[in-house]
Amino acid sequence: MATAVSSRWEVVDVAPKIGSAIHTDKATLLSGERAKDIREIMERRGVIVFPEINLTDDEQIAFTHTLGTFAHEDGEGAKDGKDSVYPITMDSSINPIADYLKGAFFWHLDGTMSEKPILASIMSARALAPVGGETDFCNTYAAWDELPADEKAQVEDLKVTHAMWRSQLYWKPEPTIAELEAWMARGANTLPLVWKHRSGRQSLVLGATALEVEGMGTVESEKLLVKLRTWATQPQFSYRHTWKLGDMVLWDNTGTMHRALPYDHKSGRLMMRTKLEGEEAFA
Repeated sequence: MATAVSSRWEVVDVAPKIGSAIHTDKATLLSGERAKDIREIMERRGVIVFPEINLTDDEQIAFTHTLGTFAHEDGEGAKDGKDSVYPITMDSSINPIADYLKGAFFWHLDGTMSEKPILASIMSARALAPVGGETDFCNTYAAWDELPADEKAQVEDLKVTHAMWRSQLYWKPEPTIAELEAWMARGANTLPLVWKHRSGRQSLVLGATALEVEGMGTVESEKLLVKLRTWATQPQFSYRHTWKLGDMVLWDNTGTMHRALPYDHKSGRLMMRTKLEGEEAFA
């Protein structure tokens, strides 16, 4: 007969409108008995920190499975036919496409090139930079909720073209034509500016891949996108996580944006990431 897990479980909010820390132990997480609670907190708070939980790669994979369907995207999450963690590092000897990850230093959500983006990411700290490397998060649900009513009315039905190449120009504004064409080969995707979730909640869809608002001139489009990004990333909607070794952070990719803060790319900073498969298309 199975024995119920009885262990530490303490939930503390880390910022007013985003983020909670759960103080618990490995056995509780790996049992799956708190999976429903974790998913509820993730949707409500956007970000969950598990301070210094120190899961191994295999334990992180097992924990990911307790929360939903393990995501395998563009070569991530699978190795030799088995689920695996994905290394987030600027060391190209560990991750051959490290340059692509440089877009992560700017506000974004993952999956804007997809019809159905990933539900969530889970990332653990294996090695840290001496200076920098924090991760910022902002709550795009809360940002929408508190947008003035007249501004909501102006933007709620707008659509935005997103393109991967736009985000790459943030870190390399003068690419070669070969680089630009390779980025552009990823195509573009038109998404609602305001995501009307099946839960009834709404969130802003912004970030570094946002190229242009449909039906709006280039100048006015850029002004609107920058204005809304500035709004959504204000301190009251944001949380900055300063990593400690062994920390694991889970975030709702459908209701937040995130970015890494700069650090020395030769520092050896290494994060291991897993993802949950998307459960809802942009709408």
